Amino acid sequence: MKNTPHWNADGWERGGGRTAHSAESYAAPRPPVSLFGRGGHPDRFMLALERVAARIEPLTSRWRPGRRSPSPTGDLTVRVARVERPARDVAALTLVPARPGVALPRWQPGHHVDVVLGDGVVRQYSLCGDPRDRTAYRIAVRRIDGGTGSGLAHALAEGDVLTLRGPRNAFPFARADRYLFVAGGIGVTPVLPMVRAAHAADRPFRFVYTGRSRESMPFLDALPAPSRDADVTVRPDDEYGPPDAAELLAGLSPGTAVYVCGPAPLIDALRRRVPPGTPFFSERFSPPPVVDGRRFEVRLGRAGPVLPVPEDESALDVVLRARPETAYSCRQGFCGTCRVGLLSGEPHNRDRPTGGSPRGAGFALCVSRADEGTRLVLDL
Repeated sequence: MKNTPHWNADGWERGGGRTAHSAESYAAPRPPVSLFGRGGHPDRFMLALERVAARIEPLTSRWRPGRRSPSPTGDLTVRVARVERPARDVAALTLVPARPGVALPRWQPGHHVDVVLGDGVVRQYSLCGDPRDRTAYRIAVRRIDGGTGSGLAHALAEGDVLTLRGPRNAFPFARADRYLFVAGGIGVTPVLPMVRAAHAADRPFRFVYTGRSRESMPFLDALPAPSRDADVTVRPDDEYGPPDAAELLAGLSPGTAVYVCGPAPLIDALRRRVPPGTPFFSERFSPPPVVDGRRFEVRLGRAGPVLPVPEDESALDVVLRARPETAYSCRQGFCGTCRVGLLSGEPHNRDRPTGGSPRGAGFALCVSRADEGTRLVLDL
């Protein structure tokens, strides 16, 4: 057995002795001793270097593990090779290149693909398979009552041909000493490859998988087995009650990165309770609420109707009532589907386009706004 470090309540251990990677050492690290043996006094050069490292570390901690994140590609034509039902109202689709022998673009945990469904509907679904397998992608879709995209995805059958765009990453998996992963329901799809990657890298982690019931929670059979370095908990609401943020964050140690994907209330509750300075990464199912909104107007074309945008609605909500055919997808400002040309006006751009979605002079209807009373003229 290889001599790998393990995390327990007292810190890292190797061969029975604690190393510097412990909760105590993170809270009160010992200053470096003088390189020239001056009575055990701290070394001034090393202290200066430590201060530089402290400024750089928050940036390097956001680097993705392994090689550089792949850049998004153009359109990919794929075929549905397999349709599975891993849980109630969940369809898992295995997608392979439409042309045999073609390797799919590389991806990393946290990546998603834009799936072009019938009638030009575009939806984002997280890749939940094995990043090393370039012969197939795997996505999982939960059926939503009245949901256009999920309805179209659930109607797919083996042999159907689809167009994908991407892969893209709006949920990057960063290096960390250890991890806390929390998944709510279908939120397990982007988290599961992260859990596998942490497990393969011998990084200690705690993984809490929540859902309404075991019958509704896909991929229970794909979870890693619990071990000294892997604390895996399946926590359905019908057995334990709704999850509590304080319970989920119990025992969180410095140096732990928190990853959560699931319903907005779960994410918001954890974000409010996580200790200051803790790396926190999240991906939500629904659009974020409008915060500090101001009333403004959009004009559809230079001679089209003028539509008021209230403080608590997005421009996309308003435009969809006038133009129901307007394309949109993520509603969170990263996919670029609802970005339209801006003919005049000064916007507040709040989108965060990923590598394949340059902002340019466009306006993201789903999240971007304008000052009180401003009128934006959109190329619609």
